[in-house]
Amino acid sequence: MTVPATDGPVDPFARLRAATRARVALGRAGDALPTAELLPLRAAHAAARDAVHAPLDVDAVVDELGGLGLEVHTATSAAHDRAEYLQRPDLGRRLAGADDLAPGEYDVAFVVADGLSPLAVHRHAAPLLREVLARLDGWRIAPVVVATQARVALGDEIGAALGAKAVVVLVGERPGMSSTDSLGAYLTYDPRRGRRDSERNCLSNIRPPHGTGYEAAATTLAMLLTESRRLRLSGVRLKVDPALEARET
Repeated sequence: MTVPATDGPVDPFARLRAATRARVALGRAGDALPTAELLPLRAAHAAARDAVHAPLDVDAVVDELGGLGLEVHTATSAAHDRAEYLQRPDLGRRLAGADDLAPGEYDVAFVVADGLSPLAVHRHAAPLLREVLARLDGWRIAPVVVATQARVALGDEIGAALGAKAVVVLVGERPGMSSTDSLGAYLTYDPRRGRRDSERNCLSNIRPPHGTGYEAAATTLAMLLTESRRLRLSGVRLKVDPALEARET
């Protein structure tokens, strides 16, 4: 068999690199990474750290959500500042203060939480929520709550205070070396303090164009909400049905 001639050595990892944003086979210079790879790696690490520590511009987020025609409230966790939030995850799960969260007859409440990447909230929360609401015709939507120094479980107390049957927390996910602006969506039926992670459904890595797109995430989330309301549950017992998802699209 004749092997076609090439202009240089074949890179066995070229096809793999083309399929992922992960860093694959960066090479080495002695016992360390080559300088050409080390510098971008350090820059990515710095960007991830900046994403964690950047403050959420609450006023800007409130204005953007208000532009969708939504009533918007704000809330804070028991963590007094970013340092305490990072050191005490438990405080980020407890509600310390909020605007008037009057209970009502709501099917779902949405909480927009800074989490570990406020950058993700600024870029993706409003566009995603616009797509989700377009798929929830006839649903009774509670006022949206923008929460700071917030973990996912903070939505349980907020949802309970609003009297919502379900809560969806749109939260900035932990930044990685290849993604600093990934948004997550966590659904919990019958929210109340003490809910376990196994009682939630999660859609992760919502960050077009490199992650899940708004329309795809909204379609799946709307399907999960519909099934959650019908079955009166969420979490490990609530599965994504590809047939239902296909019909939604």
